[in-house]
Order: sequence, then C-alpha cells, then structure tokens
Amino acid sequence: MRVTLLFTMTWLLASAANAQQLLPDDKVLVFEEEEHDFGLIKEVDGPAEYEFKFTNKGTKPIRILNVRASCGCTTPAWTREPVAPGQEGFIKAVYNPLNRPGPFHKTLTITTDASQTPIILRIKGVVEPKPRTIEDDFPVVYGGLRVKYRGFNMGKIYNNAPTSRTFEVYNQLDRPLTFSEEYEAPEYITVKFDSATIAPKSKGRIIVTYDGAKRDDLGFMSDNIVLFTDESGGLGRKSFNVYATLYEYFPPMSAEEAAKAPHLVINERLYDFGKVKQGDKLTKTFVLKNEGMSPLEIRKIHSSCPCVQARMETMTIGPGKSGELQVVFDTTGRRGMQQKSITIYSNDPRGSVQRITVKTVIEVPANN
Repeated sequence: MRVTLLFTMTWLLASAANAQQLLPDDKVLVFEEEEHDFGLIKEVDGPAEYEFKFTNKGTKPIRILNVRASCGCTTPAWTREPVAPGQEGFIKAVYNPLNRPGPFHKTLTITTDASQTPIILRIKGVVEPKPRTIEDDFPVVYGGLRVKYRGFNMGKIYNNAPTSRTFEVYNQLDRPLTFSEEYEAPEYITVKFDSATIAPKSKGRIIVTYDGAKRDDLGFMSDNIVLFTDESGGLGRKSFNVYATLYEYFPPMSAEEAAKAPHLVINERLYDFGKVKQGDKLTKTFVLKNEGMSPLEIRKIHSSCPCVQARMETMTIGPGKSGELQVVFDTTGRRGMQQKSITIYSNDPRGSVQRITVKTVIEVPANN
C-alpha cells in the first residue's frame, strides 16, 4: 500500500512538472493584463505611464529581447535582466500626448528568447487637447502683427474670374494697429481690409483678390506683396508671399461638345534612363497625340528643374495627329537618384494638366 501511494505521488509530481514543461513557449510569460485603458488624459499633463507586470510560469529564465512600439509617441522600457521561473518582470508603456488630441490605440510588440511568436500588448485612451493660445493660432510675428503663415496661399485660381480669400491676423499690441491704404503688389493682386484699424489684442481680416486672367499664366505662382502699418522704426513695412496655382477654366459642356473637344494622349508617362554618368546629356522623345475632334493647343510646357529642357516644334496638334516632345536632361553637377517632371498644359477640357516623369541614377567617377 505504501509503495503504491508513493508511486502515485511521484507520478503526480512528475505529471505536474511535465505539464509545466509542456506549456507553449509563447505562453510562459503571463501578464496581469494585456490591454490598458488610460481613459481621458490631458495634453497639458505630459506623458502618461503604465507598467504591464508579468510572471515567468516556465521552467527556465526568460529574457525580453526587444519591445517595439507602434509609433514613436510610445516609449517602452522593460526588465533587462533574465527573469527566473516564478519571478516577475515589467514592461512600461509611456504615451506622449503632445500635439496628439483625440482617441489613440497603440501596440507594444514584445519578442523574447523563449519563442519566435511575439506578444502583443495594447494601450488606448483619449487625449484632451490643451487650450489653444494666440501664439498657437498666429505663430508668425511681424512687429505688432501676428499671422498664421509667412505667406497667403490662394489655392486653385481659374482664369475666368478673380478669386478672393480671407486671412485672419492678430494685433498683439496694447494700442490699435492701422493698415495704410497704400500697398505694393502686382496689378493682378489687390488687397483690402475688413477694417483698416484693428483694436488692441484683437483679430482682423485681410482680403486678398487674385485675378487669374490678368496674370495670364498657368501652374504654380509665387508673388510678393508689401503691406504698411502705422508702426515706427521700420516695423511698419511687412512683406508677404502670395501663392497660387493657376488653371484654365472650361465651362460645362454637353456630351456632344465634349466629344468634339481636343483630347491629349501621351504615349509614355514615365521613362527611366537607368544608370548614367555625371555630365551625360540624356535625350528622350515623347509622342503627344490629339485623339479629339478639334485642334489641340499646348498652352505651356513647364519643367520642375532647369536641368531638364522640353520643347516642341509646334504647339498645335490637329485632330488625329501627333507631335513630338523633345526632352533633354543635363546631368552636370548632379548625383544619385534623380526624378524630374514635365507638366503639359493644354486646352483638353478633360485633362488640361498632364505630367511626364523622367528618372535616372547618376554615378560620379571615383576621382570626383
């Protein structure tokens, strides 16, 4: 009887040990929880921290090899030394809410020397944004005037009618700030003020109007204007850039009118010159075909770099006809991977702006 009892106890102990040894390698680290909800955290309070605690339920020491966060805003730390069987360790998650308002869901991917299968921990919460200040909303300072940006971006401008945009500004002075009615600007840009005088510590509005027809060009444009205020010591002169992208306007067309319109088709949109030597002049001919029923007028050809020249013998292509666009890429003074674009503006109402891209890898001789 005693022998039988002893045998049974030995068998049970061995079975328990074997059961522990048979735990899957990726299950021997047991976490108190694998997801933590921070709830509502305030941006002004700075980083929020939480420690995930675990126990080694295996039969041999385990080392945390790496903890990788799903974004740079989560900074992990962890137990660096091997964790013995039955002992505890931790993995710390630190979430920085700076400039990250709203809900967040992030992961920590843990790799160990016990298994090739990673362990995934999760954190979540909601960031309450800090109250915005005048400095946040108007970070650029021109004397007593604060603005959002150093320039006025007009966005898309069409050449059928002038386009106006309104831009907020802020008077940070303890006295009224007054704009002069005089300003410097090209003839196609006009400037008005919602009120020429802005009260102390108050907002005002500048209305910029851009006449695309007078500009008589296409593509991205950058101009300069100068406004004047009643500040002394040279602070009254305030220079701004005005940005705009000009497009040709096409009125609504019937199906019949659209069928009769010109239609530009380019045989290749991307060409790779491959590896070349610095100083080589690369040439490529692109075929532009008019598959419409009216003459195709090429309004403008613009290269993204002076190193790329593009030209055509004729800027008018008849219905069903083709024209050749000659492209020359001068690689002098350039090195490494290069990618340039050629933008073609035409009177094709369905595709008035089309682009061709050329690329190459420029190798420089070892003695250069």
